[in-house]
Amino acid sequence: MITVLQLHPIKGLDPVYVDEARVLPSGALEFDRRWALVDGRGRFVNAKNRVEVHSIRAAYDLDRLEVALDGEVFSLVREASPIAKWFSNRLGESVEWRENTELGFPDDTDSPGPTFISAASVTRVAEWFGLSVEEARRRFRTNVEFDGVEAFWEDRLYGSRFRVGAIEVDAINPCQRCVVPSRSALTGTQDTGFQKRFAELREAQLPAFTERGPFTHYYRLAVNTRIQPSEAGKVIRVGDEVTFAS
Repeated sequence: MITVLQLHPIKGLDPVYVDEARVLPSGALEFDRRWALVDGRGRFVNAKNRVEVHSIRAAYDLDRLEVALDGEVFSLVREASPIAKWFSNRLGESVEWRENTELGFPDDTDSPGPTFISAASVTRVAEWFGLSVEEARRRFRTNVEFDGVEAFWEDRLYGSRFRVGAIEVDAINPCQRCVVPSRSALTGTQDTGFQKRFAELREAQLPAFTERGPFTHYYRLAVNTRIQPSEAGKVIRVGDEVTFAS
């Protein structure tokens, strides 16, 4: 059963936890990575390339389409220029504010559906590194978390079609991770050796049911997905069951 739905309205910034999320025709979830910042060379500005992004706090009111950036409230749709100016001042370089209502700005445009992980996997990874579950959740930034299964149960899904409530979802591959999970979600402080140790533990604790074929390396966690256009408009909700499609 789904226990957590986590969206990141501004790519690279804090999450917002919701009770439900609508599927767009692209297969992405509405409001997930809908907005993004880019620099003068057209590159995304996020914690991968600007560690200080970790220390920016964003709190959302999606009903009002507002964001509070370190406590200062902006309209996400009417104040593009003020938001860009705020970030430019905060980061010390000129940045632009972008919006994509159809696809958002996913890292994997071939598999723009929500990422899935079991609650047990989040707990296991938190235990590996002495983190709270919330900190592990914020570091790995997975959209959909579900319970009732063992750690890494989601590895069973690769290459299959499964259902979330009334929605059919195609599981594509294990999500390749970047430098972001190796840092504190709130401060950006680096955990030395995190990526190497994670890969070692992930491989050592790979369940017997996991096919190794999708793993070119083991710094991977959660499932990348695609959702067909036929599912557009349907809603994923906390409490929905995750099952294999018949």
